[in-house]
Amino acid sequence: MSKLWGGRFTKKTDQLVEEYTASITFDKELAEEDVQGSLAHVTMLGKQGILPADDVDTIKDGLHRVLQRIKRGDWEYAIADEDIHMNIEKALIDDIGPVGGKLHTGRSRNDQVATDMHLYLRKRVVEFVDLLQKLQSALLEQAKANLDTIVPGYTHLQRAQPILFAHHLMAYVSMFGRDAERLQDSYKRINTLPLGAGALAGTTFPIDRHFVAKQLGFDRVYENSLDAVSDRDFILEFLSHASIIMMHLSRLSEELILWSSTEFRFVELDDAFCTGSSIMPQKKNPDVPELVRGKTGRVYGNLIGLLTVLKSLPLAYNKDMQEDKEGMFDTVRTLQGALQLFAPMITTMKVNKDVMRQAVNQDFSNATDIADFLVNKGLPFRQAHEVIGKTVLYCIQQNKYLLDLSLEEFKQFSPLFDDRIYEVLQPVNVVNARNVYGGTATPQVTDAITRAERELDATAAWVTEYAEKSR
Repeated sequence: MSKLWGGRFTKKTDQLVEEYTASITFDKELAEEDVQGSLAHVTMLGKQGILPADDVDTIKDGLHRVLQRIKRGDWEYAIADEDIHMNIEKALIDDIGPVGGKLHTGRSRNDQVATDMHLYLRKRVVEFVDLLQKLQSALLEQAKANLDTIVPGYTHLQRAQPILFAHHLMAYVSMFGRDAERLQDSYKRINTLPLGAGALAGTTFPIDRHFVAKQLGFDRVYENSLDAVSDRDFILEFLSHASIIMMHLSRLSEELILWSSTEFRFVELDDAFCTGSSIMPQKKNPDVPELVRGKTGRVYGNLIGLLTVLKSLPLAYNKDMQEDKEGMFDTVRTLQGALQLFAPMITTMKVNKDVMRQAVNQDFSNATDIADFLVNKGLPFRQAHEVIGKTVLYCIQQNKYLLDLSLEEFKQFSPLFDDRIYEVLQPVNVVNARNVYGGTATPQVTDAITRAERELDATAAWVTEYAEKSR
């Protein structure tokens, strides 16, 4: 069969050109969305009297049969038919005859493919908000189980001040919360309908774009036909948000890798999320966080790739824009896999509380509190800072920690020291002294968990509402 667009051409497309320009190998992922959009389009054509009712019913029946074949996997996609749109249209014509050719009345592949991607991506965004919520919930449960677990807090990967392990985990709850908010905000731009823009200038047929939008659950339509077919900002925005999520996952991965090492031993990942060595039988490798950390680069690459494709394209559609899909699909798969694995990995993670407790008892992370103690005695902070610096140096030279020093040893650095210094230096008191909003004190972290749980309830309600809208 000749090309559906072949009337103007006198020669067959070169085989290499067909293979090089075809997108069916990857855009077949849009098959269900393509049928979904076509059903809404042909319904509108009937409503507007552009197609007779009998033709509309025949086309809709044929499209439903095509959709069932797609869902069953009973389909052989042909490179000769270029893309998912032409594959489906050809299958429809083969099924119902020439009337199937009327489906494309009043539209172009340009506005058709844009619609497919909007439909596809709005579903994925809702799914990702749900997956982020599940990860936040897993982190919250670990935080609630570790409200009495103190761990060194770090700056420059050097021990800085003791904090609750729950407080550390809640930092990631906040990060992933912002990620969910960004995705939720992007939904309104994804949920804009381009169909009806035609190839670039609209159509001569009396179509009703707002009727199609309502059928498909879109909140609005593109105001400008050129913008409708050439806009890929919604994909760039998704790729950007996905890159930030992967960056957050990569940071958490790095910490899990460090914490599960023999040098730290703060946590142990469940065997189900680790692998062994083919030669060293004692090894337990944190492959999941390592691979997530590694795959972050490919997600970044997909964002930069599409930005580069779009940076100098004139309006409206150009074949370059075919390159918008593979990176989007790859990012969806990569992010989906990472988020699906992370929640159960966090849930099953064993926290070695005793090791963490030992760590904060064998470092100088409580030194800042001695300075604050002297400041409260009237010593200027800069002088107190110097006093404690000398005290820590003395401890290092004597192979001691601050709590090992006698009161006489403390007093050789300042006469302001008294017996209360030993209470001040206790890690639990160091933690609870920071009882300010957002601080690591137990009451503050407990309140933060309560607030986060309320926010997650609101997110769950959003997912339920918008999952229904995006079907």
